[in-house]
Amino acid sequence: CDSLGLDPEMIYTMYQTIPSIKEKDDFVVNLTKSIFDPAFEVTDILTLQMFLHDLIGYYVIMEGIFFYAGFAMMLALKRQQKMEGIGQQFEYIMRDESIHLAFGCDLINTIKTENPSVWTREFQEEVVSLIKKAVELEAQYAIDACPKGLLGISTQQFINYVEYIADRRLERIDLPKVYFQENPFPWMSQ
Repeated sequence: CDSLGLDPEMIYTMYQTIPSIKEKDDFVVNLTKSIFDPAFEVTDILTLQMFLHDLIGYYVIMEGIFFYAGFAMMLALKRQQKMEGIGQQFEYIMRDESIHLAFGCDLINTIKTENPSVWTREFQEEVVSLIKKAVELEAQYAIDACPKGLLGISTQQFINYVEYIADRRLERIDLPKVYFQENPFPWMSQ
């Protein structure tokens, strides 16, 4: 924190002082409630939808949106020749997470293909709403935690990036784009 000119006390207490961080954490916990219930079983269309809900929460939202937002911040450091070793480690982590994301989306799409009755219009709308809520929470986090931007990234650029990756995740599971953002960080594609 000191080397980046950040106040360590402020950073370490953000979870307690910025409500949007807690709200995002609560949202994440609820994304995977079913699959962490030891008594949960897939027995019908409703429980299969619950399972898909949790897979989408884990792979698409947590790994595909929230993690990628964090990667942008960490890799921005490396682009500025700061903390290059950690930046390189995050490049490796991002490669690994890309594989997780691809696996998760393939699993979700396979379940949909094998069980087309589960992918109802209502369920699709629920999934889109979840992803919109995730984007909203990540945007509010950026506004609250980094109102002046951070590491050469403005708050609005960060929000635009989150919207851009959300659209990519929606398309990956055969849902239409919502935000139509251009990638503000083309270097993230590298």
